[in-house]
Amino acid sequence: MTPRLRVHAVAPRSRANGPGARLTIWVQGCTLACPGCFNPASHDPAGSANGGADSEDREVADLVEAALAERPGIEGVTLSGGEPLQQPVAVAAFCREVRVRSDLGIIVLTGFSRREIEADARRLAAVAAADMVIAGRYRARRHLGTGLRGSDNKAYWALTDRYSPSDLAAVPDVELAIGPGGELVVSGMPDQEVVLR
Repeated sequence: MTPRLRVHAVAPRSRANGPGARLTIWVQGCTLACPGCFNPASHDPAGSANGGADSEDREVADLVEAALAERPGIEGVTLSGGEPLQQPVAVAAFCREVRVRSDLGIIVLTGFSRREIEADARRLAAVAAADMVIAGRYRARRHLGTGLRGSDNKAYWALTDRYSPSDLAAVPDVELAIGPGGELVVSGMPDQEVVLR
């Protein structure tokens, strides 16, 4: 039986969530509750009424197929949140399957520090197939919003040599798109005044 991932939203082609065009998955659920987080609608694991319209449980196999279907138009996939590493079994299965079946790059954004990840076997397994992990709690007073780091304490952890800090520095800070219902969707690392809904 394939694992399921609680998903807040999926963008098939985003340029503000890593180098090149990327399939980006925002997971649903985060108990870290970093003050000033710019995606609080993704915190409730159940995807409350304030959660994203797309909040749902999805089979990992379906998400992998969605990523593969976007090839060759995407460079990679990015997992963000919510908190991906609070669903470690599903994230591990997704990353592993993408790695085995494609040459897509994999980036994971997490509020857990590298030390916290390395101290937990399930979290470590979840990122084992990733190319880059951007790790650490968001600190509003240290807001950076560039290079995929919401705050300057967040650290790059390269598991392969596919991406460098200079690759991430070239990523646009913000992306605006029109959602399926005609709503404005803000993505990337927006300035603190921008509110994601």
